[in-house]
Amino acid sequence: MHATLATNVAGNTMTAPELDSLEKILVRLRALSTSLENDGGWVDQQLHLLAEADVLGWLIPSAYGGSGIDQVTLGAGYERLASACLTTAFVVTQRNAAIQRIVQSSNTALQQELLPVLCSDACFATVGISHLSTSRQHLQQPAVRAQLSGDQITLDGDVPWVTGARFADILVTGGTCDDGRQILVAVDTAVAGLELVDPVDMLALNASYTGSVRLTGVTLDSSRLLAGPVEHVMKHGSGGTGSITTSALALGHVAHALDGIKAEAQQRPELEEIHTALDVERLELTECVSRSALGIGADNQPPPSAEQVRQGANSLVMRATQAYLAACKGAGFCSGHPAERLLREAVFFLVWSCPQPVIQAALREFACLDSESGF
Repeated sequence: MHATLATNVAGNTMTAPELDSLEKILVRLRALSTSLENDGGWVDQQLHLLAEADVLGWLIPSAYGGSGIDQVTLGAGYERLASACLTTAFVVTQRNAAIQRIVQSSNTALQQELLPVLCSDACFATVGISHLSTSRQHLQQPAVRAQLSGDQITLDGDVPWVTGARFADILVTGGTCDDGRQILVAVDTAVAGLELVDPVDMLALNASYTGSVRLTGVTLDSSRLLAGPVEHVMKHGSGGTGSITTSALALGHVAHALDGIKAEAQQRPELEEIHTALDVERLELTECVSRSALGIGADNQPPPSAEQVRQGANSLVMRATQAYLAACKGAGFCSGHPAERLLREAVFFLVWSCPQPVIQAALREFACLDSESGF
């Protein structure tokens, strides 16, 4: 796939009316990102800006007040958000992951209750679902046990990796029944038995306030059920691990790093070829994201899989941010410099919703097992 087609796909997508207002706030989001982590704050100001730009209704059908944009437009929007502020973009994906599960549910009463208020920043929803797919799958006992009795659902266990839990009104999470089937539910965070654990201190993105939620005898009415009981509930519906969402954010982060390299190239022209080579690769992968979302291959080839795109995006985001730091020399190694922050943030893609084949591909690249280079 080639840069020309990628440019056309991205360009056509970004002219969508739903994204016009987004372009106007990207500069503001990038300015806010420089001090976000140091301030120890939450992205409430950023979410308010996104609400004004109608971003928070992207995945909500028009019947409930949203815009219901298509997957290609969504990927382009995520890429633009991440090019301004990865933390904000990440928080939005977690919010949208919750919304996506509500939209896909057959529980129309819950949709009517939640979706209209989720179009604004007055209500924040998040997800805790990694334990149902990638996280803690090695444990003999499920991370969260679910019991169904009549019209009641009881949850017990720890939900790992919940973004913005202390600011959330709704938590979309799930558990595993004794027979191995799984469920998804929408939990009001004010429910008895739900305990917020302090966020973990991470290498980056600490302003996302990501940590665990403990559920002790949390009892819900069956009216809060979104999906299940069914085996492998996360495989029902779209999204999930290795989805194009993560790749789109990685490519947006690449664009942010390339802006930095381009700025450095104004004083050091030799960096132009570095910037150009990385940008061509970014555009090719942007096209791959669109093709994967549409299920369309190039030159009579099958469409790229989400995992293939993710492998390429992970590789590029690591190389582009390292190139940015190297271009900045010693200044880039100093705490607070954009290059060191972007490099720390890039490492996130090695662990976020990362299927084993993607991890293995990264490890093989680090070990140069698939290259002919040597001494």
